[in-house]
Amino acid sequence: MIGSLTYMQLQELWWLIAAVVGSLFLFLTFVQGGQTLIFTATQNEQEKTLIINSIGTKWELTFTTLVLFGGALFAAFPLFYATSFGGAYWVWMLILFTFILQAVSFEYRKKPDNLLGARTYEIFLAINGSVGLLLIGAAVGTFFTGSRFTLNEYNQVTWQTPYHGLEAALNPFNLAFGLLLVFLARILGALYLVNNIDHAPLVGRLRRAAWVNFLWLLLPLVVVLGGLATMDGFAVDTVTGTVSMEPNKYLHNLLAMPAVAALLLVGLLSVIYGVAAARFLDKKSGIWFGGLGAVLVGLSLFALAGYHHTAFYPSTADLQSSLTIHKASSSRYTLTAMTYVALAVPLVLAYIAYVWRRMDASELTAAELSGPEAKEMY
Repeated sequence: MIGSLTYMQLQELWWLIAAVVGSLFLFLTFVQGGQTLIFTATQNEQEKTLIINSIGTKWELTFTTLVLFGGALFAAFPLFYATSFGGAYWVWMLILFTFILQAVSFEYRKKPDNLLGARTYEIFLAINGSVGLLLIGAAVGTFFTGSRFTLNEYNQVTWQTPYHGLEAALNPFNLAFGLLLVFLARILGALYLVNNIDHAPLVGRLRRAAWVNFLWLLLPLVVVLGGLATMDGFAVDTVTGTVSMEPNKYLHNLLAMPAVAALLLVGLLSVIYGVAAARFLDKKSGIWFGGLGAVLVGLSLFALAGYHHTAFYPSTADLQSSLTIHKASSSRYTLTAMTYVALAVPLVLAYIAYVWRRMDASELTAAELSGPEAKEMY
């Protein structure tokens, strides 16, 4: 069956696979969101340690998924990888640096006589959960607003600004996109911790934190949705491949793909229900509704950026340098071979789900972090 897929179908399939991985990363940013809550939702060292140990068993999943997302884009769309990472390298290096800070912090925060002290590592965790996600959001925002680069006949990239990607954070839409990721991660972090921790005072504050961050989320959400509904987009001629500006392009994409519009609507409603369930219904299951909603919203945004004859990595310096999923993809042979390998992905996901369920079979309590049988790890 895979061998019978056309080259175009394989390209579109791999954009979907990349979108799924990227959307799963969006869900897993509850780890980063939880890291930022250690300064706003806790009142003592014990509660801080509860949060860090709760999310500490999952932090590798977020980083691994981000690496997997980059790997999928490198294998399936190497021209995008070369253009973005070869031109906008300062923003990606800074993002990577914040994740290095995260790994070091979980490793050394509780080491005896560590050089910097526990609070320094906690600040590093907050930087990863705020600055790191803000820059990732700004970078993804360029899928819609574009970047200033050109490609020559040999596909060598020339970046037209000296900031090499950092300028993306100065665009209001991109900045709103980044803030959207930060507040969504804080919401998901609070919902996960409500589900995973058995400590009534802390859980009560986490429920309020989910609600407060949802209110903060509304402004960047309105900016992003309003921008998508009104901004000009980068349309691709189906015959010549020529890229041109089209008014309200992303609104047209949304109307032309009702399934994508449904994903976006259901995703937003699912996040809203997850927050409401935690804040007003005293339920612990809000993370699953919020997480599912984050995944669905992510899928819809990737679809708007790449499908329906749209340049997913547009150039504002030279429209014809803009990348589409057809122009940027690997060969048919490579995509076919990768598709066979991808058949094993559901098995990996099933294993992750099984291990996750085993690890979270019981809620974390303060008693487990003290005494001779303490389970504190971070």
